[in-house]
Amino acid sequence: MSHEVAKLVSAVLALYLGLGGVFAIGFALRWAGRLDPVAREGSVGFRLLILPGAALLWPWLLLRVVKSR
Repeated sequence: MSHEVAKLVSAVLALYLGLGGVFAIGFALRWAGRLDPVAREGSVGFRLLILPGAALLWPWLLLRVVKSR
């Protein structure tokens, strides 16, 4: 029983991080500048630095991007 629960938790975590990784790329390249004017001028190094955080916080950031439209 607990083996199945562990597999389910792993699958959900993998899905969350996979979606977050895809979102983070779009966020770093385009949407960060929509939320913060200073980020619009960010360097490649800055964009690489925000990738992990954007991948983990993607649901909250997605809401912020949608509301900014």
